[in-house]
Amino acid sequence: MHTPILVTGGTGTLGRHVVPLLRAAGHPVRVLSRRGGPPGDGVTHVTADLLTGAGLEPALRGVTTVLHLAGGAKGDDRVAANLVHAARRAGVTHLAHVSVTGADRVPLAWLRSKRDAERAVADSGLPWTVLRAAQFHDLVLTMLAAMTKLPVVPVPGGLRLQPVDAAEVAARLVELTLGTPAGLVPDLAGPGTHGLDELLAGYLAATGRRRLRLPVRLPGRAGRAYRDGANLARPGATRGVRTWDDFLAERLGRGVGGVPTSPPSRG
Repeated sequence: MHTPILVTGGTGTLGRHVVPLLRAAGHPVRVLSRRGGPPGDGVTHVTADLLTGAGLEPALRGVTTVLHLAGGAKGDDRVAANLVHAARRAGVTHLAHVSVTGADRVPLAWLRSKRDAERAVADSGLPWTVLRAAQFHDLVLTMLAAMTKLPVVPVPGGLRLQPVDAAEVAARLVELTLGTPAGLVPDLAGPGTHGLDELLAGYLAATGRRRLRLPVRLPGRAGRAYRDGANLARPGATRGVRTWDDFLAERLGRGVGGVPTSPPSRG
């Protein structure tokens, strides 16, 4: 009988893919969140506050493997430190963690928090695995939708992204979590590299919108890092299969050129 795998962030975009995959592999799953959730076949929910550490001890009781998916705009370093401290006391034998490409190279506060979370895991004394992933398709879509609420859309020049499918990241994380602790593994990025202007043009065409676009230059060290591609996956990265164009067509029901992907209903 397998011991339960604790998944933090198991109710988020990535977690909703990860949990069924772990169950399909025959492992009971314990999902940690602040609010809990309804139990399912082989899935239990526990509540804890990762920012304060409250509730972590009972959440980790009887657990030997942890998959840490929870993250936010700030505080990831504190969260990881609290989780590591509790995991050591619980005798965890594998701590797997998902991070972000460029966490060690782009000088922004939220990415420094991601980098420091990685360090907390690596310096924990526990056997560990860290996977850095590019931006999920879903996140890029949300970003573009927010940008195009403005009548004039600022477009940072030189900014490139490698959108990756969340389901593919989930599959890789499950493989790593169930395997031997591997340290820092190659990044996982999408199959293509796209300028933000290209992504925006495709989104506007697919949604049938028109917006004025205003090229802008990202200032400072962070702007230079983005123009240099510091946010992109390192050489030797694993590349996903599902393209941004395929995701966009499926999600919006229109091709990148604005052509419907299926004939309109006659009903």
